[in-house]
Amino acid sequence: MQRGSKRHVAFGYDIGLNSAIALRLANDKSATAEMLALSGIACVPHYLFLSPALDKHSSPSRALQGMHEILAKHPEGIVAKPNEGTSGRCVILVKDEAGLERAVKEIFSAHQSLVISPYVVIEDEIRVIQLDGIALAAYSKQRDRDWRHNLDFGARPILLEPGDARAASVAIAIEAAKAIDIRFASIDVVRVGEQWQVLEINAGVMMEALGKSYPDLVHAIYAAALDKVFG
Repeated sequence: MQRGSKRHVAFGYDIGLNSAIALRLANDKSATAEMLALSGIACVPHYLFLSPALDKHSSPSRALQGMHEILAKHPEGIVAKPNEGTSGRCVILVKDEAGLERAVKEIFSAHQSLVISPYVVIEDEIRVIQLDGIALAAYSKQRDRDWRHNLDFGARPILLEPGDARAASVAIAIEAAKAIDIRFASIDVVRVGEQWQVLEINAGVMMEALGKSYPDLVHAIYAAALDKVFG
């Protein structure tokens, strides 16, 4: 891209506003959860396990034992997914030990690490797109038939009207962005019972599904971000 004499390169969904450290933190679900917890921000825990092919300091049986211990503490279920990944791919709800071993085998066949989270009943899932501490959009992800709220699995984006839900989700999303010092990001926030928690921070701001319903808004968001780039 070029504006006047200034030339700028984007790569995939990264338009170049975020630092390398912020990118690495946001792309690592376990690191994000740890940073948010250290910052006192409510978040869904993500426990990291490395593929046995990579982790020379831990036996496969010990890692699997740790996973089974987490499952035992959460008999209602756990969620296993790649530590780095998007769009809900390989996100698996696990209810028993046999299911856990199948999930681990599937994820490690294609990924170098996985994370495990307690399964929680999500009342609402909100995505907040923020730029330098300002919420440019906040929308709920309305599920269709799948248990996941991922847009790639049929969830529909519905813009939030001003109100308590929007105010609460935006507030915790902005705190989360500040905690990892990320400038441009989409933050997924969930309501579990009466508590709002951060689920994930996405450094790559993907808005294809949102753009089908709100194309002018998506155009304005990218325009605002690129104005920052060319500053």
